[in-house]
Amino acid sequence: MGGIRIPGSRLAREAAEFAREASSETLFNHVMRSYLFGCALLDRRGVSYDRELAFVAAVLHDLGLVEAHRTPAERFEVDGADAARRFLVERRVPAERADVVWDAIALHTSTGIATRKQPEIAMVSLGSGLDFSGNDLQQIPSGMREEILAAFPRKGFKQDALSRILSLCRTKPLSTLMHPFAEVGRRHIPGFPVPTVEDLLLGAPFAD
Repeated sequence: MGGIRIPGSRLAREAAEFAREASSETLFNHVMRSYLFGCALLDRRGVSYDRELAFVAAVLHDLGLVEAHRTPAERFEVDGADAARRFLVERRVPAERADVVWDAIALHTSTGIATRKQPEIAMVSLGSGLDFSGNDLQQIPSGMREEILAAFPRKGFKQDALSRILSLCRTKPLSTLMHPFAEVGRRHIPGFPVPTVEDLLLGAPFAD
């Protein structure tokens, strides 16, 4: 697709099926676009990476947004990383490869950190960030962009993502402490109980 190969290994196929069954069509299309956009960015930069590992991390990166994989208190990135690790352990994937997937998912919203890590980790952050906010979209040739969007259409992704963010803010608000999602909660939820960084600083139990 646009010159990007979707891995066909058994692990990759099972990961895609697992994500498809767990997710709505809108969310599944997002994780697939995240892989394709991330690959396009790294390929244009001449970066070598493990495509199977990058694909597995990308298609599983938003499991923490799915109710079946949510815990009561963890950040959604950690919930997703833990769910992906369980999936890989069940398939006897070597620990060092499972660790890369865990890091890629846990760090995917922390672009400034993820992009300093190995390319499979950076790719998930770059690809998902591009699809979420349009970062680096101008680096994707228009023909490739259109092909990716035709294969995996957005189907109301903006509103779907917003509703998932608000669901996290309502059901486990403290998981958004010092997280960008807290800004959404403060804007949309009256009396949102999560303190800001300034609140934490000024409320520290010290005299100065």
